[in-house]
Amino acid sequence: MTTTPLDPFRTLWTNRRLIWQLAKRDIAGRYRGSMLGILWSLFNPLFLLGVYTFVFTTIFKMKWNVPIESKAQFAIVVFAGMIVHGFFSECAGRATGLILGNANYVKRVVFPLEVLPWVTVLAALFHTGVSLIVLVSFILFETQGLHWTVLMAPVVILPLAILTAGVCWFLAAIGVFLRDVGHTVGLIVTLLLFLSPVFYPMEAVPPEYRDLIYLNFLTFIIEQLRAVVIFGEWPNWTGLSAYSLLALIVAWLGLYYFRQSKRGFADVL
Repeated sequence: MTTTPLDPFRTLWTNRRLIWQLAKRDIAGRYRGSMLGILWSLFNPLFLLGVYTFVFTTIFKMKWNVPIESKAQFAIVVFAGMIVHGFFSECAGRATGLILGNANYVKRVVFPLEVLPWVTVLAALFHTGVSLIVLVSFILFETQGLHWTVLMAPVVILPLAILTAGVCWFLAAIGVFLRDVGHTVGLIVTLLLFLSPVFYPMEAVPPEYRDLIYLNFLTFIIEQLRAVVIFGEWPNWTGLSAYSLLALIVAWLGLYYFRQSKRGFADVL
């Protein structure tokens, strides 16, 4: 099957109803049987936010170059970085087991396996949306106002979602043949957390190491999300356009690799 640059979106659009239904089932199933239900999607990031803020402001005495030097302001800035990293972390962590966890779909010729990474991305976007609502509410409570640029948040997140879908196609295919990749991804995701400006500003990074941090594909999105949501700045359209092109290339390569690999899924499973 020939894969064109627009195939990642064609897969999404053609199977949009199936993807939507599977994503809703995924979200509902995750909280089924728990007393708090979907409220866990709020409590988990808030709990981590509280822990990280305490550690980095009270123990390590971290500071951030923002107009209001307070723990609440620090929490807002850190939370924005956590949202971006958390989105990718959730998708990458689940991607390696997508096919293994849905082995019954492999032998169904009519089932489009390519939709599974999109389902994962859409479910993760739901949790990202909940976290963004929490962030915006916290900002509104703390500063008594919001910038209009907050409406640009989805525009900033979208290229990362496309790139993440491509990564998920890679990981889903590799995970079938190499089971250890799940453990490797966990280590890489943890490494990305500390190689991203989540808990520190770029100004705090020694100049000789800044290029390394900027090579991290999460760095640009983290800084752009903070710019539009917290600091009232418009996105860097040039950088966002270049990032979108990169995301499209990664998505196309990921889908191409997935389609080439899925011929051997049934033999392994």
